[in-house]
Amino acid sequence: MDSTTREHATILVVDDDKNILQVLEARLSFAHYKTLTARSAEEAVEVLAQHPVDLVVSDVKMPGMGGVGLLHEILVQWPHIPVILLTAYGSIPDAVSTIRSGAADYLTKPFDGHQLLQKIAALLGRVQERDEKPKAPKLKGPLISDVIWGGKSPVMRDFYALLERVAPTDVAVLILGESGTGKEMVARMLHDLSPRAKGPFVIVDCGSTQPTLLESELFGHVKGSFTHAVRDKKGLMEEADGGTLFLDEIGNISPEMQTRLLRFLQERTLRRVGDTRAIPVNCRVIAATNADLPALVKKGEFREDLYFRLKVVTLKVPPLRERKEDIPLLVERFLDAFSVAQHRPRVSASPETVSMLMAHSWPGNVRELKHALEGGVVFCAGQTLEPRDIQLEQAQNLHAEASPAVAAGAGVANGANTGADALSLEENEHQTILRALERAAWVKKNAADLLGISRRAIHYKIKKYNIQIPGKDQDD
Repeated sequence: MDSTTREHATILVVDDDKNILQVLEARLSFAHYKTLTARSAEEAVEVLAQHPVDLVVSDVKMPGMGGVGLLHEILVQWPHIPVILLTAYGSIPDAVSTIRSGAADYLTKPFDGHQLLQKIAALLGRVQERDEKPKAPKLKGPLISDVIWGGKSPVMRDFYALLERVAPTDVAVLILGESGTGKEMVARMLHDLSPRAKGPFVIVDCGSTQPTLLESELFGHVKGSFTHAVRDKKGLMEEADGGTLFLDEIGNISPEMQTRLLRFLQERTLRRVGDTRAIPVNCRVIAATNADLPALVKKGEFREDLYFRLKVVTLKVPPLRERKEDIPLLVERFLDAFSVAQHRPRVSASPETVSMLMAHSWPGNVRELKHALEGGVVFCAGQTLEPRDIQLEQAQNLHAEASPAVAAGAGVANGANTGADALSLEENEHQTILRALERAAWVKKNAADLLGISRRAIHYKIKKYNIQIPGKDQDD
């Protein structure tokens, strides 16, 4: 970036240390940047509201909402402004987490002034190129920061603190949580904040992979080991060497696979199907499930020794109904992202819409909220999202068409009925799944779409409640 461009670039510097502010202001001014300063994140928000800013450089640790809180505000209100965070040398995991939360870059203190200028020039150059050649931004799939780091609720703060302690270690982790809470995102964050972050992150979907294929997928095979083994194949465990192996829906694996997995966890070696050689593999194992593994252990359907091997540390992701105070922030984040993705002016939610969303029970958790808002942006005629734009009527209709007892159970889920005649949440879920299947003519995929959950999740629920699907040749 040349000096002419620099003279038109304004940088906001935020730090509660007056001396650091003066140093940064002098260095940036010498490099021909216009500078604004703030002594707190709250003051920075006021500056941003009053002045055009091209880039923000902010300390992380400050009184009040701090640098991470400021980053969240910028992502919501000024998503086009890149942010560089300054962090203490011993807090690099924090810095990595902020990068995943949306920061453009970070520097550790004491920082190199020349390196800071290089990062600023590179980021402003990208902004200039983006402005000259606009491209549709791509959503980062699961929107990690919205699900994990966007929460201000006590339960999410506690969860984050525990995750932060576990991530830098190499212990096995079992992630528990309902469908749609973001278990895969938690696994990714554990990987990104670990010493293995530069290694591979390999996902094995144990819930959707056929048992007959899972062994080959995990362990690999050698040529000629079975009919279609036309060449040697490296398994996903080998692919995870040096990184992290994430076993999603671990509760669905067969007894035979449980035995093989236990041996791998004990010996850290594997044998490809049809091979006699033991191959050493060094990877961290993270597993996740929404199944009740202790109950499966009691029934003899899941090995107790494998269960304890997997749960050296257990992380339980809070369901959305336990962190409803996070919903307004999540709504803002999702609406901002979907507005950009759909090439339209930013859509915001009306107070009535937020109230409606706060009152919903969200059985599909953050995933359900995400899908509801994505559809809402499509249906929204203006720039204000109204209740009529949100399609929650499927779940409401399911409850409305159910028996009075089922409707009472739905009331419990929404906090509307606490009488003794109300069904438990579990029974309410059971009846809701049944009603969805009936409305979908027993087509599982369509029922999952009605409920706003994944196909894998509805397969699990059907198995959990022992629901019988009419017709052997039913099309899924």
